[in-house]
Amino acid sequence: MRLRRRSASPEPAAAANAAAGARYGSVQERLKGDAQETARQRIVIASMIFVMAFVAVGLRMSYVSLLRDGAEPTERVAARGGSIQAERADIVDRNGVVLATSVPVMSAFVNPRLLLDPQDAARKIVGALPELKYDDVREKLEGDKTFVWIKRGLSPREQDKVNRLGIPGLEFQAEERRIYPQGTAAAHVLGYASVDNAGLAGVERFFDQQLQSGETLQLAIDLRLQRMVEREIAAAVKKFSAIGATAIVMDATNGEVLAMASLPTFDPNSTKTLTNEALFNRATLGVYEQGSTFKIFNTAMALDTGKVTLSSVFDATSPIKIDRFTINDDHAQRRPLTVPELFKFSSNIASAKMAVAMGTETQRAFFDKIGFLKPLTTQLTELAAPLYPRHWMTINTMTIAFGHGISVTPLHLATGAAAVVNGGMLYSPSLVKRNAASDPGRRIIQAKTSVMMRQLLRLNVVDGTGKKADVPGYEVGGKTGTAEKAARGGYRQKALISSFAGMFPMNDPKFVIVVSLDEPKGIAETAGYATAGMVAAPSVKTLIEEIASLYGILPGDLKEGLPPIEIASTPVPAQVVPPQFVPANARHRAQEPRKALPAGPGPNQTAAAPAAGVRRVAAE
Repeated sequence: MRLRRRSASPEPAAAANAAAGARYGSVQERLKGDAQETARQRIVIASMIFVMAFVAVGLRMSYVSLLRDGAEPTERVAARGGSIQAERADIVDRNGVVLATSVPVMSAFVNPRLLLDPQDAARKIVGALPELKYDDVREKLEGDKTFVWIKRGLSPREQDKVNRLGIPGLEFQAEERRIYPQGTAAAHVLGYASVDNAGLAGVERFFDQQLQSGETLQLAIDLRLQRMVEREIAAAVKKFSAIGATAIVMDATNGEVLAMASLPTFDPNSTKTLTNEALFNRATLGVYEQGSTFKIFNTAMALDTGKVTLSSVFDATSPIKIDRFTINDDHAQRRPLTVPELFKFSSNIASAKMAVAMGTETQRAFFDKIGFLKPLTTQLTELAAPLYPRHWMTINTMTIAFGHGISVTPLHLATGAAAVVNGGMLYSPSLVKRNAASDPGRRIIQAKTSVMMRQLLRLNVVDGTGKKADVPGYEVGGKTGTAEKAARGGYRQKALISSFAGMFPMNDPKFVIVVSLDEPKGIAETAGYATAGMVAAPSVKTLIEEIASLYGILPGDLKEGLPPIEIASTPVPAQVVPPQFVPANARHRAQEPRKALPAGPGPNQTAAAPAAGVRRVAAE
């Protein structure tokens, strides 16, 4: 009999399913568990994405920060898309104080084609920005352009007012605006930038490419000293009713310009102040006859040749008559003068004879050597060329000896004076802070000649025309220079350029200070005189006192002084240099000065007058 396999009973399978259900839950429960697991996975993925985004943002911020500290500029993005001009780098003074910087601003623009009512929009805009003119705004809005500026560089308050107008088609764009935190301070050095952040004057223009590339510019200017200089010449202009003034403080050891000011001035933050007269930098564009300050260079030239010594004598007994003109002395001694006396009494007659004794070619070559026959080389584009005779004849040699018939800028004067007193090395003036090897200098006179000139300059302050510049304990030296301003066919009487070139300490010169007033008026305190010794020398004294205070210079800090120069009351003319000047009946005519064009406009700029206009001039 065949046995059949008995089929499995369904009860064990059901039992297994029941056991599985007890272990994993019901179908609904398992589906719910799967959803939770999916949610957890999504949270983990989202968290990872968030962390990655956070890390990316952090890395980007670090990258941008490094770029900002390096040479690469950062870039701002316009509100409506697209990039705008890269950030312009800061300008700082020698101590790191910010003089010019860029800040983000919003500018308003309109697409006139989106406006529903241009006239109503114009009225609303002018109501929010009252400095705008309704007719100008309406004309812009009624045009067929798709983009017109309403106002650039809005203040936050102005932006809020415009934004609240709710005018369709009126939008904003992110830009940068150049600001000058120090206001008018060092305005002629800094210059200014356009609304598009392009340099238009001063170092802003000269270093435009460097600043746009994001590289910070450090100047030689000391803001503290700059403010002192500006305050002092502003007070002098007010006191003597001058029409303008300029002042320069230079480091005699390397040519750095520590301060430079010109009045009238302007505020680079305000376009309303940017007039031609205010923009005119008298220190670098003002070409003036410098009067007797040129005796510094004429005397240095003569002493450096070795043909003239401090004991040499020049006859100043009588005025020099040449053709129909006469050269006189304001402090006439009517006797032969030694070189120290020539300097002390600022004798035009003796200086003219000394120049002629040296020779016309020698004088011209020397003035070319010290850079007085060409524009200076410095970090500005506003530089004027000197004016001098096309044909340098004997009469020109005589008048140039005391600063007439040749015109240079005050910066020329400061640069040349620094070279004469610093040991004989000429440095090009620098508005940028220098390193030790940036300009080795060029020798123009011997070191021993420089020592003699420092003695003469000290003598002039102690016992000459520069007494009002003396500061006890600080070994101040200097020279006055007063010249009538040249005019067509001659000179304008009582329209003076009164200048003083001061230096200290004369035993080891560090600072050169030039102060020049344009058309000062005499007052009761000066007995009606407006000469340099009366109006410019006191300002130099004040600045020397402030420099000593600012840098903590004490009288005891100075080196041992130079030996004094002995001046005989009756000089012995044993070494009289032959006065080889042109006799009175000579037919020489003065030559017209070279017609060199200045580098910029100047309402008060003077030209070198014809040397034939020699007349009785201020000996200072």
